[in-house]
Amino acid sequence: MHAVTSGSRYIVAGLLSGALVLTVPGTASATWPPSEGSQGNTKQSGSSNAGTLISRVTYSGSVRSSNGSTAVQPVWTPPACWYEPRSVAEFKDYVETMYTDTINAPGQANYAKAAVGEFRDIYKDGKYKNYNEDEADDGNWWVAVQNPDRLDDPASWECSDLPFWVANNDDPGVPQAVTPKILAEAAYDAIQLPDTKVTLAPADITKVNLATWAWLDKAEFKEVSVTASLKAGGLNIQATTTAKPISLKLEPGTGDAETYPSSGVCTMNSDDSIGEQYAKGKSDQTPPCGIKYLRSSGDGAFHLKATITWQISWSGTGDTGGPLPAGTFGTTQDIRVQEAQAVNR
Repeated sequence: MHAVTSGSRYIVAGLLSGALVLTVPGTASATWPPSEGSQGNTKQSGSSNAGTLISRVTYSGSVRSSNGSTAVQPVWTPPACWYEPRSVAEFKDYVETMYTDTINAPGQANYAKAAVGEFRDIYKDGKYKNYNEDEADDGNWWVAVQNPDRLDDPASWECSDLPFWVANNDDPGVPQAVTPKILAEAAYDAIQLPDTKVTLAPADITKVNLATWAWLDKAEFKEVSVTASLKAGGLNIQATTTAKPISLKLEPGTGDAETYPSSGVCTMNSDDSIGEQYAKGKSDQTPPCGIKYLRSSGDGAFHLKATITWQISWSGTGDTGGPLPAGTFGTTQDIRVQEAQAVNR
């Protein structure tokens, strides 16, 4: 059974095919609750975001835009969906609004009306009674939401359980129940990185057999972080994910070149810089980070690829935290190489 979105609405697609089945949650792998006192015994205010079941996670810090190109590229897949709690009042408003809008929509198909009616019956007068209003202080409804940045990912359909009731401080019983670590992984996916443009000397145009120095400005290439927070249905958790640049890999764009060091990987210095800025008088020295081209690029240019590896770590509610898989981000820049055996610098 899968969930689909229609605008911002969350609809149970399985109902539309007549498969009215409430999936029984499995065993969750995370310790619950995420931290002492983070869930439960919370009076419901009755406020709601009627008609919608979108993620309540908010992000702050170095957050990229939804179509931003400078996203860190991890060696793993960020979460595409998870489960979040909703108060009785919020969940009731959602179901009733969806039901009313569907029934009253001009031209709405009868099977859609029947499906939303069956869905409503589960919580109003079926498996549950009146949305568990008599137990509003004792628990919350848990609902599936999709990561807004992963809507095109087929995995965003994997959180397919119908909304289910969880008593305060009980384990929701699903592996994707939101935790500080899931928030940390979502924050990882939201980090905005600086453009990876390496400073070169000589810049843009260099000479055959001349060592080109390369470095990154440590004022620009410093650690960045994003905090993801969730306050919903008695749950109040957050996690901060930090990305720190630790190395730069140079790929000259041709086999007729040498890199410094020979691996092409320049590691971070003790002062958090990468490489060394060229200064007058160093023309006869070998750069700690750089390239020497052995032939001309002719009328064109070589495409130098510079890739930064970012070390990722996180900390969250309940003294949780630890490392996450490293990520990379790279760009290319054109380098013209002219014939010359020597040059005064």
